[in-house]
Amino acid sequence: MKIASYNVNGINGRLPVLLRWLKEAEPDIVCLQELKAPHEKFPLPPIQRAGYEAIWHGQKSWNGVAILSRVGKIQEVRRQLPGDPQDSHSRYIEGIVSNMVIGCLYLPNGNPAPGPKFDYKLAWFKRLITHSKALLKYDVPVMLIGDFNVMPADIDVYKPESWQEDALFRPEVRRAFKRLTDLGWTDAIRKLHPQERIYTFWDYFRNAYARNAGLRIDHFLLNRHLENRLKKAGVDKHVRGWEKTSDHAPVWMQLKER
Repeated sequence: MKIASYNVNGINGRLPVLLRWLKEAEPDIVCLQELKAPHEKFPLPPIQRAGYEAIWHGQKSWNGVAILSRVGKIQEVRRQLPGDPQDSHSRYIEGIVSNMVIGCLYLPNGNPAPGPKFDYKLAWFKRLITHSKALLKYDVPVMLIGDFNVMPADIDVYKPESWQEDALFRPEVRRAFKRLTDLGWTDAIRKLHPQERIYTFWDYFRNAYARNAGLRIDHFLLNRHLENRLKKAGVDKHVRGWEKTSDHAPVWMQLKER
């Protein structure tokens, strides 16, 4: 089974790119982030014509997450990260597909740091850690997938010395990611590629993609039921080079059948 994550950076504006990639890559399950569309503007008909069911949580102009499946119906579990009922951002959706629990997330960027946006990011991370503890108690396959807006280590950023004060790389954020993974989550990319420089995001500015000046901020975290089923993982980097594409590239993993 092939599972992917893709920050599309505007699903309606990038729909031709998304559909082209779906046809080429043929993922079975896809988590999308940054839909940047209200709930009623989600392009369900063309996605269904491409062979996928979908659940989504939209928001006008910002955020937005979705789960697509071509391997059966998606049972929606929740569409908000627990812990703050006043949080109106569309950043989390959770569903059950093929007897697996999938949490699709778009963690806050947090810049400028320090400041209110950075405080919100750390608070959101704390809520995610708390919820992940509950997910780890499930005796079923569980994964957390999406744009975490954090580079966990120096190898995950092309020029670490230039990012020390950025909200994606500040020590508080990296410590939060480590607290999360230390609970029992496996970083799929690092499990299979422990020393390789792998990026998932290249800025539109300063010719970043051509220079391979990238960041690894899109992650798959797997519980113990999925760690041993992990077969392959990688990034469809070439998609970042397509016309009118997102500044992220799709990330994917393949799981062995049980």
